[in-house]
Amino acid sequence: MNTQEKKLLETVNSLTDDIFDFTSRLVGQPSTLGNEAGAITLMTEELQKLGFSTSLVPLESDALANHPGYAPVPWSFKDRDNVVGTLSAAGSGGRSALFNGHLDVVSAGNREFWSRDPFYATEVDGWLYGRGAGDMKSGVAAMTYAAHAISRAGFGLCAPLTVAAVIEEECSGNGAIACLAAGHDAEAILIPEPFGPTILTDQLGVLWFKVRLCGKPTHVLQARSGVNAIEKCYPLIAALRQLEEELNGDNVPSTYVESRHPINLNIGLIDGGDWPSTVPAETTFHGRLSFFPNMSYEEICTRITDTISNAAKNDEWLGLNPPHVEFYGFRSEGHSLPKNLPAFTMLDGCHRSLTATEAEQYISTCTTDLRAYHFYGKGQPTCFGPVAENIHGTDERVNLESVLHVARAYALFLARWCRITD
Repeated sequence: MNTQEKKLLETVNSLTDDIFDFTSRLVGQPSTLGNEAGAITLMTEELQKLGFSTSLVPLESDALANHPGYAPVPWSFKDRDNVVGTLSAAGSGGRSALFNGHLDVVSAGNREFWSRDPFYATEVDGWLYGRGAGDMKSGVAAMTYAAHAISRAGFGLCAPLTVAAVIEEECSGNGAIACLAAGHDAEAILIPEPFGPTILTDQLGVLWFKVRLCGKPTHVLQARSGVNAIEKCYPLIAALRQLEEELNGDNVPSTYVESRHPINLNIGLIDGGDWPSTVPAETTFHGRLSFFPNMSYEEICTRITDTISNAAKNDEWLGLNPPHVEFYGFRSEGHSLPKNLPAFTMLDGCHRSLTATEAEQYISTCTTDLRAYHFYGKGQPTCFGPVAENIHGTDERVNLESVLHVARAYALFLARWCRITD
């Protein structure tokens, strides 16, 4: 490393308390779906304090609604924004970069299952606990202060930098798409998802769907004369489980051959019935299913609808009263990229400069906002983030030293990719 890079890393280290403090304040914002305003405000204020020019990017816009990557959803976009911070180039000869991180989090669920308040960041033995600590508010703090370290060290960038803090990553990807539709893009895109210090090259497609079906209500004293809509879900879910197994065995891409059961179905929500002593008249169950990069969104939708239709035909009631399948939220196709892309190679070189080891390749069995930049952007996108445990689960936590490693690697990446000037 040269003298400039060493000074930059010293500056990042000097910002350790700021990074952890900002992470903790973000964790303190319970930014579940529809409740992201507090986190967006906090992020905006932090970016402005650190010298970024900021702008809000609303979800409620024609630009998003008319974008080919838009995912229709049943909830409202009113008064819900992303925030973007920009640093203009102070020189020339570099390549542009964009850091993307999501501020939305999944529900903490029953707080009695947690050993501490999920929305109060708590540090124990080098780990920070809290909902979103790993996924991915620590990464947002790391990328933000990695960018700030450039000016704090007395340098400028030879190409523009964008920091995009988005929402709806956990359900649709519409936040990143909205930012792209508003013109925020770059030649390299880094996302600090908590998969560890790895180079993500492959990720699966993911979609959400719901199946609605009706029964025949009656009093339980005549239960046999009714049709229980909840119980009629059972054969449909069993058929979807069979589809899951078929997908794990059909045309598996070489990068996923070594993965154990990469395609996963999750039935995440069931809503049905209205009274314990009444046979349920209707029910809806919601699911998430992944699919390989060699399959299109349209193809997997057809597989799901055909599976439900065929299963219904084997049931006398459902054959006469077919279930209705609807797709909403995630409609993210998978993708696969070579590890030797210039941005990936440079990021790997930054990791090696810090650890003397090569960054491992990461083959993801979930989806991220990378899909927005891969399919609709101009740059080379990958994930490189901290080490976290129990994301989406109870007692989520992130390793604090790994957060600092991300900040150092991202700062070095800016110095080498965008290039710096005194």
